[in-house]
Amino acid sequence: MIGFVGVGVMGEPICRHVASKSGKEVRAYDLASAPLARLAAHGVKAAASVQEIAEHSEVVYLSLPGELEVKEVCVGRGSLLMHMRPASYILDLSTVPMALARELESRFAARGIHYIDAPVARTRAAAEAGTLSVMVGCAEALFARVKPWLEYFATEVTRCGPAGAGQALKLINNMVLFQSVAALAEALALIRRLDLDPAKALAVLSKGSADSFALRNHAMKAMLPNEFPERAFSVEYALKDLGYALGLARTAGVELTGLKSAKTLLEKAAAAGHGGEYFPVIAKVV
Repeated sequence: MIGFVGVGVMGEPICRHVASKSGKEVRAYDLASAPLARLAAHGVKAAASVQEIAEHSEVVYLSLPGELEVKEVCVGRGSLLMHMRPASYILDLSTVPMALARELESRFAARGIHYIDAPVARTRAAAEAGTLSVMVGCAEALFARVKPWLEYFATEVTRCGPAGAGQALKLINNMVLFQSVAALAEALALIRRLDLDPAKALAVLSKGSADSFALRNHAMKAMLPNEFPERAFSVEYALKDLGYALGLARTAGVELTGLKSAKTLLEKAAAAGHGGEYFPVIAKVV
């Protein structure tokens, strides 16, 4: 059996892909009942607890908001560490600090359980389409085993190095993204102040060296139409990941001045009441 803990914005479509492609019974646990009800139409059974997932699953996927939730599910009361069997697998799709991923890998390994950090990148639309990118941190021998389980919902599955490496590169990925989106928010503010056509301006930028994933997605699809839905990667989530990245940089002794500038914009957006909205909403506060 396959277990899935956390079926929120990204977890729900990922779980749906796992259920439709794995050929296995899938049980999911979440504090919210609505996504579990939707997943039931795809054959996913609702579990009563994390313990139920742990006791019956050979493979467990986690898609949780952050560090606190991952700790609680993995090592709290009724946790995976207490109830999973040796030789089982945990694929953690959440974004958490690299140090936590390494700590969990060590603690689970002591009980013969394989914990693999496998955070996902790209958008909610990519999760729906099954075209995510997964950054994996694990021993090379384990990677061949787990890669097919990640390909249920991803077109790019890359081993980044040993335990924690997947989380490190996911945080660096987000670090670059946040700064790119901040630069695009400033560019749009200047474009509008100069009375240039924003749509035409972005199209022109996409044909030059300013082109990027952020321009084609966050700028063209969110900032340009001024659409910042709440069931997306919010300002609050962005600030969480940004904090993890700054912590990683402190550990490495690197000063990230550009990321701190992006942090200022995100904090300004949160203070203006946009904390729950899709994070390119920072364009409203430039």
